[in-house]
Amino acid sequence: MAAASQTVAADDEDCETILTLVDCVLVLSALGSDTLNFEFDLPDPYSEGLSSTEFFAQLEQAWLACDRFDLQTEIWRGRILRAVRDREKRGGEGRGAGFVQWLREQEISKSRAYGLIQLAESAENLVGGGVLEESRVNQFSKRAFVETAQADPEVQLMISEAANDGQEITRKQVRRLSDEYTSATSSLLPEEVRQRTQANLLPPRVVAPLVRELAKLSETQQEGMKRILSEEPEIQCVKDLTHKARWLAKTIDSSEAVRALNTSKTINLEKAMQEAQRLDSLGLLADAIKQAHVLEASVLRLHTSWIRLGGLYEKLWLESGSSTPYLREVLTALQTLCGATMRVSLGELAGGKKVRLQLVEEAPEQLEPPSID
Repeated sequence: MAAASQTVAADDEDCETILTLVDCVLVLSALGSDTLNFEFDLPDPYSEGLSSTEFFAQLEQAWLACDRFDLQTEIWRGRILRAVRDREKRGGEGRGAGFVQWLREQEISKSRAYGLIQLAESAENLVGGGVLEESRVNQFSKRAFVETAQADPEVQLMISEAANDGQEITRKQVRRLSDEYTSATSSLLPEEVRQRTQANLLPPRVVAPLVRELAKLSETQQEGMKRILSEEPEIQCVKDLTHKARWLAKTIDSSEAVRALNTSKTINLEKAMQEAQRLDSLGLLADAIKQAHVLEASVLRLHTSWIRLGGLYEKLWLESGSSTPYLREVLTALQTLCGATMRVSLGELAGGKKVRLQLVEEAPEQLEPPSID
C-alpha cells in the first residue's frame, strides 16, 4: 500500500506539472489570432514613392509586433521553467539536478532561466494584483514590461491604467514616468530640487540618475551632497554631483571585493575618498581600486590553473616514457609553467619580453607586506 501511495503521489505531481505547461498553451489559444497577428507586410525598401518617414513608421509597427510576441513567449517560457524547477527542487540528495540537466538539454543558461522565471513572476504580480488586465499584457514591449515590473508601485499603477485604456506602452514612456516620479518624490533630494523638478525647471531625466547613484552611497555622503544641492539647485550642479556620486559608488563597489584593503584595520576608505575628491582625483582612485580587484581575481584564476596544470602534468609524465618521445617534448615545453617559477612570453607586440613569476604558497600568518623600494 505504501508503494502504491507513493506512485499515486508521484502521478499527481506529474499531472500538476503537465497542467501547468498546458496552462501556458491555453493562454496562447485564449489570446487569439487578433492579439498576436504576425501577418504583416513589410514596406518595399526599393520603392521610390515611399518616403523615409513612412518607410520607418511601417517598420516600427512591425518591430513592436515582434516585441510583443517576444514578451508573451518569454513569459510562457518562464512559467514552464518555474514548473520544472519546482518539480525538481524536492528534498533528497541531488535535488535540483534534474532542473540543471533539463536546462542543458534545452541549451539554456541558468542566468537566462532565472531571468525568465523572474519575468513570469513579475507578470503574475502585475496581473494578479488586479491592476493590469491579462489581455493587456500585449500592450507592452518586452523591455517596457520588465521595467514596469521593476518600477515603484505608484508607477506600476499609472502604467497599468494606461495599458488598460488601450495605450501601447514603450520603454521610453516607462522611463520618463519613472524619472518624473523619482525626481519629484525621492527623500534623497533636498526640497529645493524636488520643487524645481515639479515646476519643470529641472528635467527629470537629469535628476533621476543622481537619485539612483545617491542610493548607493552612505548617509554621510548623501547628506554632504544634499547640502551642496540645497545651496545650488541648478542643472550643472546636478550633473557634476551625479558624476561624483557615480565614481564614489564604483569605488565602494570595487573596494568591497579587494582583499588587500582588508589587511589593515586602520584603512578608512570614506576619508580616503574625501581626500581624493579634494585633490580632484576621485576617478583615479576608483580606477586604481578597480584594477586591484581585477588583478586579485586574475591571481586567483592563475593559482587555480597552475594547480590543475601541475596535477595533469604529473599524471602525464608518469604515464609517458621513452616510447612516447613526442609527448615528452610537449611536457618539457609545459614545464616552464608548472614549477614554482613561471616564465611567460608577452609576445611580439611587447618586443618578445618575458615575465617571470614565482608562486609560493604560504600560510596566512607567514604573509608579510611587500617592501617598497
